[in-house]
Amino acid sequence: MSEPSRPPPPVVGWWIRFRELPAWTRWPAYVALGLVLVLVLLALTTVVVVRRPLPQTDGELEIAGLEGPVEVRRDAQGVPHLYGDSVDDLLTAQGFVHAQDRFYEMDVRRHITAGRLSELFGEATVETDAMVRTMGWRRVAERELALVSPATRSALQSYADGVNAYLDSHAPSEMAVQYTVLGLTGLDYTPEAWTPVDSLAWLKAMAWDLRGNLDEEVARVVTGIDHTPEEVEELFPRYPYGRNRPVLAGGGLVDGVFEPAATGTTTRVPRPAWTAGQRRLVGEVGDAVARMPALLGRGDDVGSNSWVVSGDNSSTGAPLLANDPHLGTAVPGVWTQVGLHCTDVGPDCPMDVAGFGFSGVPGVVIGHNADIAWGFTNLGPDVTDLFLEQADEKTWLYDGERLPLRTREETIEVRDGEDVELRVRSTDNGPILSDVSEQLRGVGEEAVVPGESPGLDTDGYAVSLAWTALEPAPTADALLGLNLASDWEEFRAAAADFAVPAQNLVYADREGRIGYQAPGRVPIRRSGNDGSQPTAGWLPQNSWTGETVPFESLPTELDPAEGFVVTANQAVTGPGYPVYLTDDWDRGYRSQRIRERLTAELETGDLSVAEMAEVQLDDHHPLAPTLVPFLLDVELADGYPGAGQALLADWDFTQPAEGPQSAAAAYFNTVWARLLELTFHDELAEAARPDGSDRWMAAVERLLRRPASGWWDDVETEEVETRDDVLRAALLAARDDLTATQSPVASEWTWGAAHTLSLAEPTLGESGIGVVERLVNRGGWELPGGSETVNAFGWDPREGYGAIAGPSMRMVVSTADWDDSRWVNLTGVSGHPASDHYTDQTDVMVAGETLPWAFGREAVAEATDELLTLRPTPEER
Repeated sequence: MSEPSRPPPPVVGWWIRFRELPAWTRWPAYVALGLVLVLVLLALTTVVVVRRPLPQTDGELEIAGLEGPVEVRRDAQGVPHLYGDSVDDLLTAQGFVHAQDRFYEMDVRRHITAGRLSELFGEATVETDAMVRTMGWRRVAERELALVSPATRSALQSYADGVNAYLDSHAPSEMAVQYTVLGLTGLDYTPEAWTPVDSLAWLKAMAWDLRGNLDEEVARVVTGIDHTPEEVEELFPRYPYGRNRPVLAGGGLVDGVFEPAATGTTTRVPRPAWTAGQRRLVGEVGDAVARMPALLGRGDDVGSNSWVVSGDNSSTGAPLLANDPHLGTAVPGVWTQVGLHCTDVGPDCPMDVAGFGFSGVPGVVIGHNADIAWGFTNLGPDVTDLFLEQADEKTWLYDGERLPLRTREETIEVRDGEDVELRVRSTDNGPILSDVSEQLRGVGEEAVVPGESPGLDTDGYAVSLAWTALEPAPTADALLGLNLASDWEEFRAAAADFAVPAQNLVYADREGRIGYQAPGRVPIRRSGNDGSQPTAGWLPQNSWTGETVPFESLPTELDPAEGFVVTANQAVTGPGYPVYLTDDWDRGYRSQRIRERLTAELETGDLSVAEMAEVQLDDHHPLAPTLVPFLLDVELADGYPGAGQALLADWDFTQPAEGPQSAAAAYFNTVWARLLELTFHDELAEAARPDGSDRWMAAVERLLRRPASGWWDDVETEEVETRDDVLRAALLAARDDLTATQSPVASEWTWGAAHTLSLAEPTLGESGIGVVERLVNRGGWELPGGSETVNAFGWDPREGYGAIAGPSMRMVVSTADWDDSRWVNLTGVSGHPASDHYTDQTDVMVAGETLPWAFGREAVAEATDELLTLRPTPEER
């Protein structure tokens, strides 16, 4: 008996039925099926290409450069903790792991610092390369390698060996999807070997973004083109010492050594009166500086919070330390987390440290070891000056004599273009930035003042830059020293080597001590230069002396009587401190708010780790208590015109992303943006228009009490507007703005709908190619906070309400139990878009949460999600 016939498989049966259809009906289906198959193939190819660079994170690997095995234990967020038998092995492994996670970022960074971006990206980056070459960042780094200690040179070389072990075993397409994309555009590129100088050069980039008041110098000059010195001063208010406390309450010098209880005196000098042509020249140089890529962040939104409380004020009975540096928003984020642990900690292998560092740089920059913890905020001293120079092709004027310029030739290789030959000129004051483009040199020619230099055949004025970072210094020694320091004295010894960028350092240790130290090279100027504006480079009284403020004279304090230290970029000491650091401090809104929060918490009990983290989330708007009463005094009609204003009557001045208070926050911030535009845009050049930072808040606070100030008047109308006219116009315009962008119902507005976080990859993420940008960029997070709040997701009203800077990380360290500490990164440890750890910590940070920070061996083992063992190659065993 024959077996019954079986029906064909479903797919085969479908194909048989499809073949029975008339031919004319099958062709459209063939086309559609073909398109589907192509799309599936493309999707599969994309997945393979994008995921190909993901690193091996478990099992075993043999790498060159190791003497013994190193364990790489990664937690659920991919954060690596490394365990090895020597410091050299740990740093070799760190270099390998950094390259695994973020080599493309490292490679772009070294191209930036060497002035070689155009080799990868073509003509669009020539001006950036020219600026960096003119300043000579890499040339300085090469000289620094000879200055650092043998231990630091060994650390840098070990790290480079680890990076190169990765490069030797991976093709570019296996390192980053970005290399694949660039290859599709025709770039034939293989990365060069990593060197210690590549690591040192990145410290120049860090110093550039945290360089101090260069932008304010330019803004003062540009503002002064059409305004009197008195009007300019109104927009640059002095630090409000009577309202916002400095880091240290007092302080002076006794025999050249800083003493917190001492007092002193200081002087200031008059500022120069420049011609309109000279001011335009400085403004053009400022524009060129502004076009430099923001490597860590930019402008006044680059700040930070940190504070430390003593054991007497802590619920643990031991010090607590908090830190959240505010830097630019990008993906991958500035920081990457790591732990570096000797398997047996002792004199032969003393490293046991964890925290946040930079890919491309060995060790930890901010964090704690087994004995001490430390945090950074930007000190912001005036370490840059612009000098107007009387120069021709070969000489410059100084003290009535023509002196030879220092010159060198540079060649910028340009992808898909002709090489650019660059002639770099320098005076004794510094490199001439105005040579970077022909446009700037043309402005210099216009700025010549007849009769000022009779008989001189010049090409006009030039602008040079003096900057402490252009002198080599052993800052890398400081980083290694902080990693290994075990007490206050060793911490200060390490800080003494920290040249640039000058930072506020807060300190805590297991012995119960807390402290503050200001390190950094701060120039000593001559009598004619107060550092606030560009000055005449041909006058000897304006030049720098060549000396810097001695470390012993910089502010410091151990175990303050108050029991805590707060630093948030405010003034460091009172006005009696005799050493000039700067007049362009942050005006202290954040620092004072932190002090208020800490004081309030301490009135009800000691501070816990959770309460320290809660203070970091404070989103109280610093200007609102001053400005809102003025806004409520403006009479608006009920209904549509006054609906937004009515929200302000019950606002508590917080800025949540959503919830009952969010509508008022959205309205207030929109009013603020409109107020700045209506008040200042008619009178200020684009480069000098308000960015909404602390300086502008302080300026508007003063102007609110002068209702007839000329700043309120719109010079483009025939009427004379007053304060209340501008406030009314801002209120009505903000109502219209939010109606158009969100809802006609005022109660439905939210601050988070406008104030969002978009993370762009700095190279391909700004390519203008939609599919590529979607591959590497992330976005859509709705944010609380704002500029100059403690939760400082800063925004620029000239560009919209999206965050341009914010907490780049947050940490709260418990010295009583390191494993009770908390941390979170803005993005994640990985630079690979296909990785689960590309932005996995962003959700955590935006939600106001933190992650456990394991440190002890048992805690790290318990948190381990993946274990990779790196072993020496057979030749090195």
